[in-house]
Amino acid sequence: MRLSKEQVIEKAHKFGIVDIGFTTAEKFTSQDEILESRKDSYEWTHKVGIPLSEGTDPKKFLENAKSIIVVVEPYFNEAFPPSMVGKFGRVYQDDDRITKDGFTPRLINLLKYLSANGIKTKVPYHMPHRLSAARAGLGTFGKNNFLYSNKLAGKSSWVLPVPIITDSEFPPDKPTIEIGCPRWCKNACIAACPTGALSSPNKIDPRKCISYLTYYSEDIPPLKIREQMGMWVYGCDRCQDVCPRNQPWLAQQLPINERVAAKEKHFHLSKLLHMDRQYYKSNVWPHMFYTSADNLWRWHMNAARSMGNSLDARYVTDLIRTFQQNGDDRVKGMCAWALGRLGGEEAKAALEGFLDQSEGRVQEEVQQAFEQIMN
Repeated sequence: MRLSKEQVIEKAHKFGIVDIGFTTAEKFTSQDEILESRKDSYEWTHKVGIPLSEGTDPKKFLENAKSIIVVVEPYFNEAFPPSMVGKFGRVYQDDDRITKDGFTPRLINLLKYLSANGIKTKVPYHMPHRLSAARAGLGTFGKNNFLYSNKLAGKSSWVLPVPIITDSEFPPDKPTIEIGCPRWCKNACIAACPTGALSSPNKIDPRKCISYLTYYSEDIPPLKIREQMGMWVYGCDRCQDVCPRNQPWLAQQLPINERVAAKEKHFHLSKLLHMDRQYYKSNVWPHMFYTSADNLWRWHMNAARSMGNSLDARYVTDLIRTFQQNGDDRVKGMCAWALGRLGGEEAKAALEGFLDQSEGRVQEEVQQAFEQIMN
């Protein structure tokens, strides 16, 4: 006899999973339509190994798929160190997909329980996670495309949904596929998106999103958006930070997340700017792993940009040193830009000296930065 829905819910709660819902294993046709209509915006996903168009049919992962169990985990139950907020997306700061010492064991326990009772499961990483959760009645959408929980973290968007495809049929919950934003909201998320990635309600060009730019972009960001990218080094929470639906939770006095506080020292901008492969693999990659050790230039470049946007002159020496020692033109170009943004006599003298030492686009960056200081 197969497990009942009530038995699965009860066991999930015992494992520490706080919210769970059920939906059918029907194909996500609405997601197919979106991906088809915005091919140009999502073509890059296949290049980086995230074939979204292949993740819309549960039966491609489990031939006899009948139901999808969706669990939702809040990732913002505790406060994050102030030095990490505004530089690193909160969802990545306590991500245990590599370390497997947080949410993952709870999920694995549920999967083992289902398997022990004769239920086959699949947990694809590129299924429509948020849409699965809404279809299972676990939350509604915001205009920023995030899922807002019906129960957790003050009904905010600081949650992570995970769909589990099963070959056992469970009664589906009532879907909540709708926009839950208050009518009085004047599209705060859209207005606040620094790079214009959010162009209208529920429409985003991921290629303009700061998150994409920090860990997938292949080149130095265009000059016109570097200042707009602010202090973000990895990810971005801007559209969530300004959302009225998230304000009650952001106003909570939460205890500090000790797991994040323990690794805070590894994420200082100066350390990220100068880190080598070993430092990255040991201290950074286990928590923020979308960038491989072969692409450390992204981290170096992002740290340099963050330094420039900090307007903190103490970073001038770090930026000069990196320009002199780093061999990647994208990093050198961003160091030059950051020096021009910080200004001051030391930065001016360094840029003047770099003019004769550089060529090509690096020299162009140095020239632009020098002119910025002079003006």
